[in-house]
Amino acid sequence: MSNSIDAESLAIIHALAEGVKPKRAPILKNPADYDLEYEDIFFPSYDGIPLEAWFIPANSNKLIICNHPMTMNRYGFPGHLEPWSQFSDVEVDFNKIYKILHTAGYNVLTYDMRNHGLSGEANGGIAGAGLYEWRDVIGAMQYVQNHEKLKDMIVGLLNPCAGGNAAMVAMAKHPEYFTDVKAFVCPQPCSMDYGMKEIATLQGVGEYMDELDEAQRKLGGFTNKEMSPHPYAPSVSMPTFITQVHDDLWTMPEDVQTTFDKLTVKEKKLFWIEGTTKRFDGYNYFGEHPEQMLDFFDMYMK
Repeated sequence: MSNSIDAESLAIIHALAEGVKPKRAPILKNPADYDLEYEDIFFPSYDGIPLEAWFIPANSNKLIICNHPMTMNRYGFPGHLEPWSQFSDVEVDFNKIYKILHTAGYNVLTYDMRNHGLSGEANGGIAGAGLYEWRDVIGAMQYVQNHEKLKDMIVGLLNPCAGGNAAMVAMAKHPEYFTDVKAFVCPQPCSMDYGMKEIATLQGVGEYMDELDEAQRKLGGFTNKEMSPHPYAPSVSMPTFITQVHDDLWTMPEDVQTTFDKLTVKEKKLFWIEGTTKRFDGYNYFGEHPEQMLDFFDMYMK
């Protein structure tokens, strides 16, 4: 690492690099808070890490499998509480989306990815923005495809941010698990080289991206350029709907546009969320404006 970096900038770089080992957020709410019956379940990831999950049953043969972004869990993110509000002051509550899906007649399976929520620790606690978590996506698919009742259901995916990245990596590595998936809704897939560049710039250290990569490597993590869905997006084989906060302060529109352009499926849709600069508002969007999500799932999950 360069000796010319002042001590304050070096401290910021080290603090940003610690993001490769995200602090676990608590699960503050569950489906019962929205008058939903649910089951606590668990299953192994592809490499055997125990994953904690909720299953919300509905009277139908349609199933949505959900996961979550980095720093979050199946509940969401407690951005209204310290210390998490220092990262983002927006509470994310995915239970609102589960309620909407259930009311629309969908069964829901949602799980904590490794190193998040109540699921097992793996890979030294390192988060890979999909590069490790793809194994959890396949674990969920294996659970469904081997389950007496779930295996015959029509399946769709709702995988935001790093969860969406993980799904794309899984599709590239093991497409055989996804041949029967009918629809993929992916809010805000992220390339960390874009995201960390913008965050580092806001913190005044945007010129030190090589040093940030080096610090992440020393902690056992990946470089930011490695953590991107771009190489894997061409492997997505089902109709796909991507959303993104257009003026998100933590990234650039060209990142998500590139991911979208690399999709080779004809049935694809991109929607820009306007009126906010906060990334975490994009995770709450379908809980407040579910129409496009429901229309997309209804269109293809027949």
